[in-house]
Amino acid sequence: MAVLSKPAAEPKPGFSPIPVIDISDPESKHALVKACEDFGFFKVINHGVSSELVSVLEHEAVEFFSLPKSEKTQVAGYPFGYGSREIGRNGDVGWVEYLLMNANLDFGSVPFPGIFRNALLEYTTSVRKMTCHVLEMMADGLGIKPRDTLSKLVSDQNSDSMFRLNHYPPCPITNKTTNGGKNVIGFGEHTDPQIISVLRSNNTSGLQISLTDGSWISVPSDPSSFFFNVCDSLQVLTNGRFKSVKHRVLANSRKSRVSMIYFAGPSLTQRIAPLTCLLDNEDESLYKEFTWSEYKNSAENSRLSDNRLQRFQKKPVNVS
Repeated sequence: MAVLSKPAAEPKPGFSPIPVIDISDPESKHALVKACEDFGFFKVINHGVSSELVSVLEHEAVEFFSLPKSEKTQVAGYPFGYGSREIGRNGDVGWVEYLLMNANLDFGSVPFPGIFRNALLEYTTSVRKMTCHVLEMMADGLGIKPRDTLSKLVSDQNSDSMFRLNHYPPCPITNKTTNGGKNVIGFGEHTDPQIISVLRSNNTSGLQISLTDGSWISVPSDPSSFFFNVCDSLQVLTNGRFKSVKHRVLANSRKSRVSMIYFAGPSLTQRIAPLTCLLDNEDESLYKEFTWSEYKNSAENSRLSDNRLQRFQKKPVNVS
């Protein structure tokens, strides 16, 4: 089981440095850009996603993960389907079980009860709509024209987006006094390779993000809001102006944690490079151009903690 020894700073009661963005206010575009520059991570409120829909999907996810393992493994398969502990195919492990699905499917072929399939479809449709709105606010804040330059990468019918349900069971060895009291990892530190990720979880803490100075802070749980994190491809598109945030999940000794993550990705043939409108001249480009398929394959053949962008850099980039 993976462990880590570097403790994270716990937020003071009632305080968190994580930016909160009201996406119902068009003027929040400036705060949104600053959040992506300073943290690569922010919380969204007034998002318009039905709380009833979220509750139904969370209930169905809990029901699925409560099944005997023999039933859950009937939907196993790489890369999509049920998995347990093994994260990817390169030796990374965690205290987690999960369902990974293609977010562009209609879920009709998924062997789940109808209410589960319908909730998956409605949830991913709602979250995709919210994600496109956020990406258009980003474009407005950056002065990118047209304003759908980023959102159309996600709304394209051929976009390669994924949806993941994670379940972190209570970990009986979390509080053991071994190895100097190191924390057991639920999901190891990494950045996401897509454009942007959208997360929500039940009322259980565990998520942590890395700040620019290399320190870690815990993200207070808030089941009524969504958390967004900048991914590698968006860092490239903004030529390093937005930071792909490194994050991890610690195991919990007492409570079960369920999270839902929508990974908004472009089509496999989409070419990714710094947007010319954000460059004064081509020589300022920090990254080589690549297709999403090329970068995705590179990510799948690396370890979680690897700096996957490094091989696509033209010159050294300050990435914490």
